[in-house]
Amino acid sequence: MSDQPFNILILCTANSARSILGEAILTKLCGDRVKAFSAGSTPRGTPNPDGIALLKSLGHDVGGLRSKSWDEFAGPDAPKMDIVITVCDNAAGESCPFWPGAPVQAHWGIPDPAGRGETSDERRAAFAETYRLLEARILALASLPFEEMQPQDLKAALNTIGAMSGATDLAASGAG
Repeated sequence: MSDQPFNILILCTANSARSILGEAILTKLCGDRVKAFSAGSTPRGTPNPDGIALLKSLGHDVGGLRSKSWDEFAGPDAPKMDIVITVCDNAAGESCPFWPGAPVQAHWGIPDPAGRGETSDERRAAFAETYRLLEARILALASLPFEEMQPQDLKAALNTIGAMSGATDLAASGAG
């Protein structure tokens, strides 16, 4: 087993909601085993305030969370990723950059909470549901001995996790 944490990058198009939540949950649940990152193909520029409010209410440290381009992780000086996970179907269908280190890639498509709901209560409920779906997947990931798994076995396990309850049709089909 490596002494270095696994670098895991969570991607969605805007890097403002799902991927930000995923980065925070990974950091909290996986501790020293993981160094979590998030990014987007077309970052919005700031994390969604409803997502940040939810994370704060659940005791997450949100100080380092920011919306950023996936290009930050594709250059020669970028940290080598071990796992790259897309959490939106749009990002899964885009031509991703070349990731240094040939990481294992998987798709965990879940519905976007941003823009859902007319009232603040409905928006909070949408973010809480997205958090619950991501947390369940990350708990499943955390239960794996991923540091010791062969890439093909890790990819299969990640795809199974991606198809858990609440997955988009693309993620449930394993086609992402």
